[in-house]
Amino acid sequence: MSEHQHGPDCDHDHDHEHEEHVFVVTDDDGQEREMVMVYTFESEEKTYAILLDRNEPEEDGVIFRIEEEGEETFLVGIEDDEEWERVAAIYEEIARQENESL
Repeated sequence: MSEHQHGPDCDHDHDHEHEEHVFVVTDDDGQEREMVMVYTFESEEKTYAILLDRNEPEEDGVIFRIEEEGEETFLVGIEDDEEWERVAAIYEEIARQENESL
């Protein structure tokens, strides 16, 4: 899934109703937060998702690995330090490019 933005002069044909992927995530303090998947990317044959807090979208995103088991899809926290550093660097680059394009 990539971010798709429309301007006032958007002239292509497709449905502008984009489905919002919302997940309820429990943080380390046991608080449930509604998170919206805003971006996905791949690294080393694994897929990752960036989620933003639906009520506080200005906060930093959270990264999860997407795993599939049969027809079910799960968001999994990243426990491995090396994997975390690799995907965090990718996320930082994505965020930098997004900020430059604004």
